[in-house]
Amino acid sequence: MPRPFVKTTRRGVLALMAGLPLMSLARPSQAAAPTLTFDELYGKFGVLGLEFSQKVKTLAGQEVSVRGFMAPPLKAEASFFVLTQIPMSICPFCSSDADWPDNIIVVYLGEKQTFVQPSQAIDVRGVLEFGSWTDPETGFVSLLRLREADYASV
Repeated sequence: MPRPFVKTTRRGVLALMAGLPLMSLARPSQAAAPTLTFDELYGKFGVLGLEFSQKVKTLAGQEVSVRGFMAPPLKAEASFFVLTQIPMSICPFCSSDADWPDNIIVVYLGEKQTFVQPSQAIDVRGVLEFGSWTDPETGFVSLLRLREADYASV
């Protein structure tokens, strides 16, 4: 059976090639997440204590990337960990948000991962949430969280 004849013009090929870069931009999983640093978490110290920065408020609900250190988990099978600005040998567990340190973020994993040593820097990527919230399972109180997160060693 003979193949159908398709006339390819130079203009058609160029138009197809011009659209390829746009197609690759459409994949959100490969898009770079905005980066957030520990120095950018809070704006100023107000009457009510720490106030979130405008950057945190703007990025809330979006996927962000943060570099830090994994504090030792409370238990081996935990589905979350605390990301700290500097390596810590103990978990900075807080009983209330009143004594919440300004250099930690709670990270809730999207799926199980192997924990790393507290001295190993990691890049964490997840959906940013802010505001006081108590985990109903653990009673852990947090002001900043990354949800559906994953991480990789630096």
